[in-house]
Amino acid sequence: MASGARYIPAWITPNHITLLRILFAPVAILLLIYENYQWGVPLFFFVALTDAVDGALARTRNMITEWGMMYDPLADKLLIIPTLLFLIFKELHPFIGGAVVSIECFIIFLALGWRNSGQEIKANIWGKWKMVFQVAGCLALLLAVWLSLPLHLTASILLSVSIFFACMSIFRYGI
Repeated sequence: MASGARYIPAWITPNHITLLRILFAPVAILLLIYENYQWGVPLFFFVALTDAVDGALARTRNMITEWGMMYDPLADKLLIIPTLLFLIFKELHPFIGGAVVSIECFIIFLALGWRNSGQEIKANIWGKWKMVFQVAGCLALLLAVWLSLPLHLTASILLSVSIFFACMSIFRYGI
């Protein structure tokens, strides 16, 4: 993704892309809730991909900001948590959805606590892999529902792996 960042105009900053994600995540969720999958699934995927784009831009252009460090993870959660609440509890075992959502909420509270104590919270490789597996799991489940594909087990496995990476991300900060 970093090599593709050079094709994005210089006037577009990582924070612009994060803001775009914050604005479009609720639209994607609403489309999915109303079962408008032909628009909701591609929009979900697009919004999820912008996470990689803003991260690549921030690193390659040396544009990491306090605002971005705060709102980038929030934008992720605005996309993933409602999707999980809407879809997983409906389509998969509630334990998986409950575990993923609980860990995400736990991470939010930990990050707020760390930030209030003056610690700088930076993304780590475990958290990045967590997001990849969450998006892949959600996408597999969305495709299963939209196209009647047998991907429920695949989605369960991907989301379970995301739980592992979420725990590793938390332990990385010394919990």
